[in-house]
Amino acid sequence: MSNTQIKVPDIGDFDQVEVIEVLVKEGDTIEAEQSLITVESDKASMEIPASEGGVVKAVKVKVGDKVAKGSVIVEVQAAEGGSAASGKAEADTSAQDAGQAGKQDAGQAKPAVKEAAAVQAQSSSQPAGQGGGGVADIAVPDIGDFDQVEVIEVLVKEGDTIEAEQSLITVESDKASMEIPASQGGVVKSVKVKVGDKVAKGTVIAQVEAAGGAGQQAGQAAAPAASQQPEQQPEQQQAQAPQSRQAKPADEGGGAAARQEPARSLKEAGQDEGARLAHASPSVRKFARELGVNLANVQGSGPKGRITQDDVREYVKKALGGVGQGAASAAGSADGAALGLLPWPKVDFGKFGPIEAKPLSRIKKISGANLHRNWVMIPHVTNNDEADITDLEALRVTLNKENEKSGLKVTMLAFLIKAVVAALKKFPEFNASLDGDNLVLKQYYHIGFAADTPNGLVVPVIRDADKKGVAELAQLTGELAKKAREGKLSPAEMQGGCFSISSLGGIGGTHFTPIINAPEVAILGVSRSYQKPVWDGKQFQPRLTLPLSLSYDHRVIDGAAAARFNAYLCSLLADFRRIAL
Repeated sequence: MSNTQIKVPDIGDFDQVEVIEVLVKEGDTIEAEQSLITVESDKASMEIPASEGGVVKAVKVKVGDKVAKGSVIVEVQAAEGGSAASGKAEADTSAQDAGQAGKQDAGQAKPAVKEAAAVQAQSSSQPAGQGGGGVADIAVPDIGDFDQVEVIEVLVKEGDTIEAEQSLITVESDKASMEIPASQGGVVKSVKVKVGDKVAKGTVIAQVEAAGGAGQQAGQAAAPAASQQPEQQPEQQQAQAPQSRQAKPADEGGGAAARQEPARSLKEAGQDEGARLAHASPSVRKFARELGVNLANVQGSGPKGRITQDDVREYVKKALGGVGQGAASAAGSADGAALGLLPWPKVDFGKFGPIEAKPLSRIKKISGANLHRNWVMIPHVTNNDEADITDLEALRVTLNKENEKSGLKVTMLAFLIKAVVAALKKFPEFNASLDGDNLVLKQYYHIGFAADTPNGLVVPVIRDADKKGVAELAQLTGELAKKAREGKLSPAEMQGGCFSISSLGGIGGTHFTPIINAPEVAILGVSRSYQKPVWDGKQFQPRLTLPLSLSYDHRVIDGAAAARFNAYLCSLLADFRRIAL
């Protein structure tokens, strides 16, 4: 089976454009219309799609190469029956298909020269009064076969003084993004579009009041300029643009180029200045928007600081893992832009009265970021129940009296750990962790318990709790809690937990929602026990009741399973003899 060459289609009047991303590699199986490379001109970037599907046998371009119409991008071996042609006829067919696809997806997105020419030609047909000191409408030029494209950036605001060829907005289709320039200079009187609007040919972008006769002169010169520009080289076209226009995707030093006027408009829109300057292709921008990522916060690793999809993925991992700006957002000190949140309120508390600034402890900084990640990523549901521990409390008091001389004090937490282990054995999905699309069921029982310390909450772990008796569990929890208060817990003593218990029994409360300690899938909250009248069929009897709050990961555990787990746990605590069954 012969190979088919997929070539660059018609991309406008540019002799050459630079390859800034190669989206496939040898061995990849691609489909028709799948993007192969991203190219970039002075004002537009676009993705070149495949004209047919198959297996990539060779990639003929690399990042930094200059390509033009007819340049071979890849050689593809068509799937069985996918291509009957071979040799030169096959290559010609591929080139024609690529040309058609390019006209629909990328080529019709009109590179900068055609955009400028169309805008200027349109402005030259406007009444002369609009160009010579009056207010002129600047509209969207011909952008190809697309009915509508989305405005992703507005680069000016009311009151700005602009010059001809200065970019007003950035629009984006499925495979191309481009900047729409002004056909004349002047003062922006009103902006008619906003981010998210859909625009098409003829849509008014802004109204501009020309300064003196400059606008009229620009209008008179527009028609000749429009007819001459297609024959000019890209370098000549770039040189003709006013020097005051500073808009380029990236500077030669490798960073994103700065633009003064657009930056001010973004600030007014409540966005970070770097958001518009982010150097990324349309597909990466779309990918970032789907994840709610502000590209201004992402460091690009590609050529000239370009942001790739891998850069966006890495940023999300760091943000969710409590690293960098994502962690700062979790702690409440950043603007939450990565999650699409409103800016954190900035308040001068001192003007309302005396204040004292106290830095968060190291433990609270770490646990705060982790708790925020867990709350955001895990769909929490809490099942509340109550256990009758009247008989269990009587047993605990008896054991402590018997062991009074030895100094061993049995706590309710020790009984809870023992009961939880029995429940985990009966309901193994609670003794598990999610690993991608797999549920890892653990064959060991390491139970963590929340310990309150002067510096914050820590979670020591009792290892192999199933192999220990109540007395040993009571001794170990006491020792670990003491080490936690003294700040002497080692990292190993806080790792490997399967299930956690957070007890507020010594403080108070009825029920609460504990936050799951990832990568665990459930946590048990224990509130303060209280006396409750219970009807025994003849009369009300006072019973000591312990409120239980079971938070669980709804991706792994459904409501019925959680209710059964809690009910079984309550039955064990009500009659501890069941542990032996």
